[in-house]
Amino acid sequence: MYRISLPDVFLYEYNKEKHSRNISPKTAVLPAAKKRFQKGTDMDMNKILIIDDDRELCELIRRSILPEGLEADCCHIGNAGIKKLREQEYQLVILDVMMPGADGFDTLEQIRRESSLPVLMLTAKDDSLSKVRGLRSGADDYLTKPFHMDELIARIVSLVRRYTRFNRTEEPVFCFDGLDIDPGERSVRTARGICELLPKEFDLLLLLAKNQGKVLTKQRIYEEVWKEEYVYDDSNIMAVISRLRKKIEEHPGSPRYIQTVKGVGYRFNKEV
Repeated sequence: MYRISLPDVFLYEYNKEKHSRNISPKTAVLPAAKKRFQKGTDMDMNKILIIDDDRELCELIRRSILPEGLEADCCHIGNAGIKKLREQEYQLVILDVMMPGADGFDTLEQIRRESSLPVLMLTAKDDSLSKVRGLRSGADDYLTKPFHMDELIARIVSLVRRYTRFNRTEEPVFCFDGLDIDPGERSVRTARGICELLPKEFDLLLLLAKNQGKVLTKQRIYEEVWKEEYVYDDSNIMAVISRLRKKIEEHPGSPRYIQTVKGVGYRFNKEV
């Protein structure tokens, strides 16, 4: 157990029109973050997107869901949220109704044109018409401010669990001569036993294995593994490749699995 000061963990009272808060300070005792993911699998952490112009509430939600094994990104206008959804993968959107520019209803309509992600709407409007409009527009759940934080967290966890359960795809295990790669478990086994790989090491190895026999350029490797624009600096790739070879190759100086194609990139040996 550990303590962090979250003044409004249990009850967040908000009046949008008056821009006032009525907060009763509390010290929340939160359970230690659950060990839901194996060591080195931070890429598997479920992530939600919060679209709300209330920055304090966004940060509060972000901190409160960490013990549930969830991370969050925050955007404070609808258009920025739509852009973020196009760039990254999320398991849930929390969407405020009353925002500057495009409001929550307009943003929801745009989301539904592009995605089937579950959407939980938050609003200071306590009227059935707004709730019906949100649900008819494609919202999966609706919560009115003020609300208890533990109720919000329960709804978040339920929606994420439901979405990931019905959208889970089982990837096959890649079996090579002396090397098995299991994407579901994010585990690698060689003739010497289980290999402990760091997230980037595993992602790079899996990318090469899925494209066995194909030469992958350094640019493609960097952009798919690091999820960033390639800036012609190969040091990160070379460092990961070097560590991988030491872990999976019997003779790292004469690699059997990961082959270098000089001046271009790397290839997973098609003969193994």
